[in-house]
Amino acid sequence: MSTRNRPVTTTVDSPLGLPCGVRVPNRIAKAAMSEQLGRLDGAPGHDLIRLYSAWGRGGAGLLITGNVMIDRRAYVEPRNVTLEDDGNLEAVRNWARAGAREGSVMVMQINHPGRVAVGPLHRRPVGPSALRPHAPGFNLRKPRALALTDITDLRRRYARTAELAVAAGFSGVQVHAAHGYLLSQFLSPIANRRTDHYGGTPQNRRRLLLEVVADVRRAVGPAAVVSVKLNSADFQQGGLEQAESLETALALEQAGIDLLEISGGNYEAPAMTGVVQDSTRTREAYFLHYAEALRARSSVPLMLTGGIRTLDFMNEVLAQGAVDIIGLGRPFAVRPAIATELRNRTHRPDSLPTAPRIPIPGATPVNSYLQLAWHAANFRRIAAGDTSPSSPGAVRTLIGAGAMVTARALTQF
Repeated sequence: MSTRNRPVTTTVDSPLGLPCGVRVPNRIAKAAMSEQLGRLDGAPGHDLIRLYSAWGRGGAGLLITGNVMIDRRAYVEPRNVTLEDDGNLEAVRNWARAGAREGSVMVMQINHPGRVAVGPLHRRPVGPSALRPHAPGFNLRKPRALALTDITDLRRRYARTAELAVAAGFSGVQVHAAHGYLLSQFLSPIANRRTDHYGGTPQNRRRLLLEVVADVRRAVGPAAVVSVKLNSADFQQGGLEQAESLETALALEQAGIDLLEISGGNYEAPAMTGVVQDSTRTREAYFLHYAEALRARSSVPLMLTGGIRTLDFMNEVLAQGAVDIIGLGRPFAVRPAIATELRNRTHRPDSLPTAPRIPIPGATPVNSYLQLAWHAANFRRIAAGDTSPSSPGAVRTLIGAGAMVTARALTQF
């Protein structure tokens, strides 16, 4: 049998061509993790640029940034990067160059927190409806329901941030529509109780997301990556369920997105951190069965993130065609060259330290916060040039995170 007729097996080393024409050199992606390394003026700081230089040398085909805010009046965490205008475009260019220098594709995640904004504390948060989230740690003020004029402004902001990102050298953007942030809130029957054409039915709840995607595509053109991060489900009674999410994914494919990242949960039920896990064939990936259900109906390129740790498993799901890119988060927080280690078969999954947890009932919100704080501590360590694995315990992580958040809140808000 000639080699020309043999089926080609897809592995983590296989390149991937996206519909827009961008070529990802391999199938391992650094998924988005909120870095909190922006400057007071919203520009990417020097530590953030050094962090992406380390990740850019680490062998991943795709690097997706953490939250970049489309509006400085609403942050997910203190010191998020904000991109509203071209005032800090040179710093954003340096960020894009740092990650892409060795050939990785850089994609900027763009986001608005909606009702789960932590700041500025003097501003009232907004959401699809005037309903508070049932999760600790956010702005305690009741959110204001967005008016139609507000929604028009938000659409403009998503498009403008995307346009600026591509102008600065990013290959494209990822629209964050998961984890209980604004667009995810519009998709959720729990958070969205509107009675106009943005609520009430699945088609109306997904309307804003589809409008944002169309606006972003017009802003960046056909040759830039337009990706979406979507919840497979909210993992809450009455929230977004898989059947409705699958229909949203199919609508996004029709809208012409280049890549769909599958995730799940929110700060009330943090499935994306592994604290609340989806049931999947008793295997590694948290959201694999959703990917398989979508693949049976769609050819949109899929990125699966959450719980995946072994090379054999990655190659298995890639070869089966269930997904096209494997996303890793926490492993990159401790080993910036994890992609190279995996591809060279020098990585041992049991060598990765894990984020601390408090093993008592009812500690899920604290454990979710601990994971974010632990990531942030490791990002600062890597940015300072320390690439050895580090695993601070729960007490040390909480003390350090508390001091950092207090200092940043006092300076930013």
